[in-house]
Amino acid sequence: MLNLIKNEWIKIFKRPGTYVMIGLLVLAVLGTGILTKVYGDSGQSTNPQWKQELQQETKEYKKEIKELPKSANTYKQNLERNIAINQYRLDHNLPPEQEETGWSFIYDSASFISFAGLFTIIVAAGIVASEFGWGTIKLLLIRPIKRTKILFSKYLTVILFDVFLLAILFITAAILGFALFGTGDGNNAHLAYANGTVVEQNMLLYLIKRYLLASIDVIMITTMAFMISAVFRNSSLATGLSIFLLFMGSSVTAIIASQYNWAKYILFANTDLSQYFDGIPMVDGMTLGFSITMLLIYFIVFMLLAFGVFTKRDVAA
Repeated sequence: MLNLIKNEWIKIFKRPGTYVMIGLLVLAVLGTGILTKVYGDSGQSTNPQWKQELQQETKEYKKEIKELPKSANTYKQNLERNIAINQYRLDHNLPPEQEETGWSFIYDSASFISFAGLFTIIVAAGIVASEFGWGTIKLLLIRPIKRTKILFSKYLTVILFDVFLLAILFITAAILGFALFGTGDGNNAHLAYANGTVVEQNMLLYLIKRYLLASIDVIMITTMAFMISAVFRNSSLATGLSIFLLFMGSSVTAIIASQYNWAKYILFANTDLSQYFDGIPMVDGMTLGFSITMLLIYFIVFMLLAFGVFTKRDVAA
């Protein structure tokens, strides 16, 4: 298995496009950091009037909650989250950060996880379909190795490539962020809200968890792209459909979820597990266990289709 994965890894890095992908990811972070440093509002570390501002903000939130219709329950819960965090800051004398820091830059750079996911999808969409397109699949399958082992090695390679890009993104954002903006005033705690309670979390551990949880969405869509590549042998279809769902799936699902409870069974209602650790579930009644179960069901379906079709396909056809 290790030799198969190594072989696939070498194939990926023999393509010039792989280095272009890595370069674009690094340049995106670098460009954002420089623009933020040059044109961003540095502000001040502590606003002397921060308590009064939070109190006024809390009053406005409470007033808005009273005026909301019953159908706006999710928005109401988000306002309650903001009120709880504001009150926690007031009770524990924790002023909100006003200036850009290395920590906040790493946090903001998590938006590029979808960018890294786009590159992973391109690799996943072509890793099987390209073998059929180039005609190399016959040379691969005549070896005394089971088809399931060959396909599984390709899938693991795709996941490792995703982790590789994720690590590059995090490390680049950390090095650049601390070099340009420093560590701030030393208050490295993140205020998380879950189950109606505000808790302080170590910023480094929180950011690592944020990146890992945000990558679940990418992994699931990558798995779907891999399945389409194996079933239809069409990298264009796999790439196009998967990229569309990567950028639009969650937004469309959120619109549906605002009207219908059955939206909780849609894949994209469950890919953001951070909603259970620092936020509000997309649909009332959803739990962490429910979302994990739904993700497992979708994952099993994708893999059964991919392996089922690939192992039974007549390569000569």
